[in-house]
Amino acid sequence: MNSFGRLFRVHIFGESHGESVGLTIDGCPAGLSLSVDDFIADIERRKGGAKGTTPRKEDDIPIFKSGLFNNKTTGAPITILFENNNTRSTDYAKQRAFPRPGHADFVAHEKFGGNEDFRGGGHFSGRLTVCLVAAGVIAKKLLNQVKVEANIKEIGGEADIEKGLQKAIDAKDTIGGIVECTVNGLPIGLGEPFFDSVESYISHAVFAIPAVRGIEFGTGFAAAKMFGSLHNDAIENEEGKTRTNHAGGVVGGITNGNEMIFRIAIKPTSSTPKEQQTLNWETKEVETFSVKGRHDLCIALRVPVVLEAVTAFVLADLMMLENRVNRIV
Repeated sequence: MNSFGRLFRVHIFGESHGESVGLTIDGCPAGLSLSVDDFIADIERRKGGAKGTTPRKEDDIPIFKSGLFNNKTTGAPITILFENNNTRSTDYAKQRAFPRPGHADFVAHEKFGGNEDFRGGGHFSGRLTVCLVAAGVIAKKLLNQVKVEANIKEIGGEADIEKGLQKAIDAKDTIGGIVECTVNGLPIGLGEPFFDSVESYISHAVFAIPAVRGIEFGTGFAAAKMFGSLHNDAIENEEGKTRTNHAGGVVGGITNGNEMIFRIAIKPTSSTPKEQQTLNWETKEVETFSVKGRHDLCIALRVPVVLEAVTAFVLADLMMLENRVNRIV
């Protein structure tokens, strides 16, 4: 549904063109220092406006509704709102007859009987990733010395981001990319075999990011082409340090103390200016259609900070489940 986590529990709500989007976090320990300033850096990283991103801009100043007193968490649920002030809903009213290819329009219409808010994708919109980022800000503070960092590895198959973006610009189309996340400072022992392995838990949260199409840890799919003797990571000392890190810091679903590393594949933005063929709900015919509105040329550009956020709140939850919270707060 709309919640994730067991002890550090994140719940998101709202629609792209509704009054606001927001989140509630239950289980955050009391006494954690928190203010608007803590959110600015990561919120700015997620915003559009740069080359290759949507021109839609929102101030995204967090509005605290509960769980905070004298700039410290109280131990009660934390509720934060982000207002939607820069919407252009008419762009979507005009194209309501066409369920947009690659979007959730068709399945949402079928699942909710036409009662869904279709403006800007409604509750399915990437707009709600601002809520994930906010949860990540709090989780990163809890993780303290654990360093979570994500970066773009390639756009459109190109390590040169500008070159990858130019491909899409020249084609008057959108394009995808790959984002890599590394985590350093993790203790040994997080995660549970089989269904709650670290990979399973992170993957569950990662697929809540719109446009994610795949994930791989360590050597990932390349491991299928390797010999076992080459893929195995030799242990060098009693702290568990390994000579190589093909496993990506996770063995048997449990962290081994080495750097965690994984990558995600981000699909091209579904809203492309290219003309496409799709069903017209009104005429019941397949017709030529072009998406109007403000959209990202490449969603992957804005994903790194979101990926850091979901990784951070997954790890915060796992740390709390292992009773390590007193070591990180």
